[in-house]
Amino acid sequence: MSEKGRPKGEHRSARGGGRAIAVVALLALHALSTGCGMGREPTSRTLTLTECRLPRLSVAAQCGELPVPENRDRPEGRRIGIFVAVLPANTVAPKADPLIILAGGPGQAASRLAPLASRLNEVRRTRDVVLIDQRGTGRSAPLDCAAFQPEDDLEAAFDRDPVGKARECLRELAATGVDLAHYTTEAWVADVDAVRAALGYPQVNLWGGSYGTRVALAYLRRHPDRVRSMVLDGVAPPQMAVPRDVWHSREQALDDVLAACGASDACRRQHPDLRQRLDRLERDFAAPGRRIEYADPRSGGPRTGTFTFDLVLGGLHALTYAPERAALLPEVIDRAAAGDFGPLLALAQAAIGDLSGQMTPALHYAVICSEDAPRVTPEERRGLERLRSRALAASLFDVCAIWPKGTPAADAATPVRSDVPVLLLSGGLDPVTPPAAAAIVAATLPRSRQVVAQGSGHIVSPYACVPRLIAAFVDDADAAALPASCIDFLAVTRRSPLWPDRLGPQP
Repeated sequence: MSEKGRPKGEHRSARGGGRAIAVVALLALHALSTGCGMGREPTSRTLTLTECRLPRLSVAAQCGELPVPENRDRPEGRRIGIFVAVLPANTVAPKADPLIILAGGPGQAASRLAPLASRLNEVRRTRDVVLIDQRGTGRSAPLDCAAFQPEDDLEAAFDRDPVGKARECLRELAATGVDLAHYTTEAWVADVDAVRAALGYPQVNLWGGSYGTRVALAYLRRHPDRVRSMVLDGVAPPQMAVPRDVWHSREQALDDVLAACGASDACRRQHPDLRQRLDRLERDFAAPGRRIEYADPRSGGPRTGTFTFDLVLGGLHALTYAPERAALLPEVIDRAAAGDFGPLLALAQAAIGDLSGQMTPALHYAVICSEDAPRVTPEERRGLERLRSRALAASLFDVCAIWPKGTPAADAATPVRSDVPVLLLSGGLDPVTPPAAAAIVAATLPRSRQVVAQGSGHIVSPYACVPRLIAAFVDDADAAALPASCIDFLAVTRRSPLWPDRLGPQP
């Protein structure tokens, strides 16, 4: 889920900081006496926290590092640190059950989701919000490799030789003594519970986004008595196999945009043969690609690069995650077919943003190659060969062929059954975890409720009234008692109007 696992509102500035600072001023003596922000810390807390700063967060957090065994079967062996950031509740008497945020990817660090956490200021009125970097990401013993350092330009960012980079990374990690077999979802679930215990929380509420929903479900499976409620946004069922499923749903999302253009008189007039132009791009830029000149989106200066259809398709897929960017796809495809790749590169760079700097590819491969790729049958792999993205799909399997494997739990891909209250959030236009995926999970969670934001893409928590919806759910732990006005609003939202030309939106 890579870019897949990124919340769309992360680029927005934090809100509610002024109120939090005011509370700090009013309660300064109390904060100093407790040593942990604005509320009373649990008396059973064993992890020491100190003030710290997180990216794109205007207020201070309380951070610490919990040492855990890399291999829990050998507790005397190598140890790694799990980074924890607590945004204390804005009250002197916080609830005992915080909201823990689990990031996506796999490979994204939760500490990068601080802007999302700041949008949940209604939750912070009464509860701590806790961000825990997954082992191998962020500040939790990151599996950093020079081979996977973020590339400055989009052409280089879409790897032509991911296997070569993977081999280099494996050599780097082997030299540090890392055992990649222990960077799995099951190991991460054990870390989360160790952090919970060290922070002194008897129960927790969980928010998971994309791959983080799989982690939350796995935690619920292992520790049902420690979960009070869960919010799952962009739901990835345990049965989902990323290397098999995301390519189908991504292509469907792109096809849906082409169909929406065909159904619009204005768009159809401007782009009467959009699908044929995409087909022509596939033919013209087949491997090994074509060398072309283009305008650098950042400098405006001329550049020359080799473009393949995989690079083009990867850029188009990136735009489908946010409907407001997907609305520009008709014009982008037309311009690319005419040899002008500037708009595609500019928009794809904006869509991806600094995600490559947030993601840890080695952790992504450690999880996906151990837990997902082995479940894809030969017949299912042959089915991927019929897709436009067949080469992109094949490259992931090629990396998994050489990547060390961990052992997933025997029940990792089976449905989770529980009567814990669960709020399931879906974007109606989500290209990787569509609403049908959440419905699969809901079938075995009798106290769950699915809410679909019809006009939204991947990850809806930061937008419109959804933070208020989340706060109401976490407060009552009752999926039946949610603000009807917000749910009704989300149900009637629609796809952003397509921009068939450069002047403005058309019906």
